[in-house]
Order: sequence, then C-alpha cells, then structure tokens
Amino acid sequence: MFENFLSIMIFVPIIAGLAIFVLPFSKEAARIIGLAVSVIVVLLGLKVFLSFSGASGAFEFVEHIPINESLGISYSLGVDGISILVLAAAATLFPMVYLLFQTKQKGYYANLLIVQGAMIGAVAATDMVLFYVFWEAMLLPVFFMIGLYGGPNRLPATIKITIYTIAGSLLMLASIVYLGIAHQAQSGEWSFAMTNLVGLSLSGATATLAFVGFMIAFAIKIPLFPFHTWLPDAYTEAPTATTFVLSAVMAKIGVYGVIRFVVPVFDESFARYALILACSGVIGMMYCGIAALAQKDFKRMLAFSSASHMGIIALGIFCMNIQALTGTLYQIVAHATSTGVLFLLLGIIEERTATRNIDDFGGLAARAPIFAFFFAVAMLASVGLPGTSGFIGEFLIILGAVKFNPLIAVLAGTTLIIGVCYMLWLFQRIFFEKPNSKLAGFGDLSAIEILTILPIVILIVVMGIYPQPFLAKIEPSAQRQMAIIEKVQHVAEYRLEPQKSGQELKTGDR
Repeated sequence: MFENFLSIMIFVPIIAGLAIFVLPFSKEAARIIGLAVSVIVVLLGLKVFLSFSGASGAFEFVEHIPINESLGISYSLGVDGISILVLAAAATLFPMVYLLFQTKQKGYYANLLIVQGAMIGAVAATDMVLFYVFWEAMLLPVFFMIGLYGGPNRLPATIKITIYTIAGSLLMLASIVYLGIAHQAQSGEWSFAMTNLVGLSLSGATATLAFVGFMIAFAIKIPLFPFHTWLPDAYTEAPTATTFVLSAVMAKIGVYGVIRFVVPVFDESFARYALILACSGVIGMMYCGIAALAQKDFKRMLAFSSASHMGIIALGIFCMNIQALTGTLYQIVAHATSTGVLFLLLGIIEERTATRNIDDFGGLAARAPIFAFFFAVAMLASVGLPGTSGFIGEFLIILGAVKFNPLIAVLAGTTLIIGVCYMLWLFQRIFFEKPNSKLAGFGDLSAIEILTILPIVILIVVMGIYPQPFLAKIEPSAQRQMAIIEKVQHVAEYRLEPQKSGQELKTGDR
C-alpha cells in the first residue's frame, strides 16, 4: 500500500523552516514550531522503523513520480536495510536540540528544520539526481548556522567547509552525468534510478575518474583522511547544535552514500582500491586520535574524536564482507547517539560556564551526579565498552577487518585504545580531580534536560545488550549489497596477494 510517510518527513520540516523565515515569528515561537515539527517527524520515523520488515532486502515505503521522463529523472523515494538506521537517526535526534538550547535566533531554528528535511531526503532518495538535490540542500543551512551564529573564528571555518563541500559536490555532479550518459549508451534510455544504474558495465579511465569523483565527495563529508582538515575548525566554531548535526547525522550520510551508490555501481573500481581506502581509514583513526590527545579545548578534542571514529566506520565498508558492512551500518547509529549526547552535554557545560578549556574544570561529578552519569554512559559507548551500542558495531567491524587484512585489523584495534585514553582523561579532568572554585554554582541537569537525554541513554544500553531487532532489519539488505561485491572479489584478492598468476586471476572465485 502506498503511504507517503517519507515525503511528509522531508517537506514538513522544509516548509516549516521557510515559513519561519518569511513570517514574523518570535524566536520562542520559532523554537516551539521547530520542536513540534521535529516531534511529528520522530513519530513518523518510528512508524517507518517499526513497520519496516527488511526481510526481502528490497525498498519499502516506495514513492515514485516522474519528473522528466525523457531524461529519466524522477521523484523516487524508498527505504531499505541500508538506509533505515540512518533515516531513524536523522528523524529522532533533532528534538533534543530544541529542548536543550532555547536561546537561539529564529533564523537558527529555521535552518535546523530545513537541514533536517534535506538530510531525510538525501537518505530516502533512490534517484541519483534527486539525491544530489537534497545533498546540496544540506549545505546552505549549515553555511548560515556556522557563518551567522558560530564562534569568533566562524568565517574562516565557514569558508573552508563551503569550499570543500562545493568542490566535492561538483565532482559528484560530473560523475552523475557520466552515469546517465553511460546508461543511455548501454540501454538506449536515460535513467538515474539506482535500480537501473546498478546494472551498468563500467570500465576504463573515465569510469575510474567518475568513481574518484564520488569517493572524494563522500570522503569530504565523512570526513576521510586526508580530506578531514575542515572538520576541527568547523566543529569547534559551530554552535553546539550545529556540531551535533554535523557529527551525529551529516557525516553518516557520507558513509551511507558510499554504501548506497559507490559500492554497487562502481563495484570493480571499489574492489580494486579497497586496500588503499582501508589504509586511509586507519591513518585517519590514528592521526585524529593522537591529535585529540593534544587538545585543551574539549569541543575540539571531541571533534578529532568524532573524525577518528568515523575512520573505523568507513573501514567497515572497505573490508568488503558482511560482518564489517553490518558493523558499519550498526555503528552509524551507535556513534550518532553516543557522540551526539557528548556534544550536547559539553554544549550545556559551555553555556553555563562560558569556557571550553579543560584545565578550568574539576569536581563536577560531586556537583552534578546525573550529568556525570549520562556523560559516562555516552563516553563508554563511544570507546566501545561491552554492554553499550558502541561495542557491537566496533566488534563486527574489527571481525570483518581480520577477514580482510589482519594487519589492518591490528592497527585499527590498537588505535581504538587511543580513544579510550583521551576519553577517560577528559572524563577524569572534568568530573573528578580537585574541584574548581569558579564552578561552585554549577548545578545538575534540570528535569526537562534529564527527560530529553534519558531516552537516548536507554537506547545506547538497549542496543548494546539486545542488538538483534536492529541487526535483523540490516542484514538482508547488507547481504544483497555484498552479493554484488562478491562478483568482483577476485579484484581485491589480487591487490592483497599480487603473487597470483594471470591464470589464477581468471579462474579465481568470482
């Protein structure tokens, strides 16, 4: 049965955001409207998640309206096991922002609504042109939220993230045009639908360039080393709610884009360069983890921490096996919830104390025990403690990495220890050690703040103890995705074991 839940989730926030811009709402009215709309999106997102079976691995909640039949462009939406958890994260996390931060301008709340609708659209789009439209629509609200409402160095940070993102987007657009031309040449018809583009036979230098174009665009958004340099400045200078959006949701859409578009369409190129990409993920983990250790600003430390953890999430894609891919899809939500809560809690500290210098803190656990408990749960999930959501995803990714390349797995596992070091060090410095007399008035979370964060903390524990309901929705679609890669698995095996002869390559497992 046709149900347009996805369209409602996309356009109600966008229309509400535009209305706030145009109509003379006060900032408090804008916040209330944003909260109401985000709650509606949460309810619809829960409906989609609970009704989604995922048993067949095919798209559900499908919507299709032709836009330009001669060019094969359509308004096509759908959700499967690859996108369901990303969609759930984009739908359910936003109410926290409106409840915890109540002092923003009305334009800020309007931009939050627009970016949420665009993110959901990017995740739900099954036509590549439509995906690109929503992908671009995500950038403009972020540009304004950082440029207008960010910290003292917001302008350089805004310019940097904009240049990076636009450059990547232009490369993606060129690659999308190439795919449309390739489909027309091979089938006689124009189409940008994913179901049609998966069947393309792509080879040669032009196909490789198109693959590189997509990978650079998504690597910037993740961000993947060495395309990460915009992240520390943008995350640090952005308002906390914007950093939350960038880390918890937008970066995950970069990972989703690789899984959804690059893996099935450019399967041979992906398999050929999988080892290089995996090394990039591990290098990013190590570099950003070490950089986090050196930070005195807790927001900048968490920015590097987020980039480091995105490295292991990306690694799960490049390992090209079902365990790692399933772990990546699971870790998308695990990281979104744990890191999202950490950014929001640190944002509350910054608002109350007007400082982000770790040396200015100490002894907050005694003054705010509930605050410390919530922070501890999110922090332990971030470092992958068993019994939390972070453990399941990281365990599956490392398991898949062992199958892919044991050395990569050892390096990735060792790098995770760095994350444990700086997160425990951060927790010790802020919540224990000698109390700072300047923080004598720091109080615990209010009832509204507790009720806002508590559901996410419970979700972190539930996903760590009982992951099967979530994995059951992921695995069929992940199996279908891996079936595509298995056809060209010999390409990756040749890269890992170059001593194989040409005859072995021809007769190897396909």
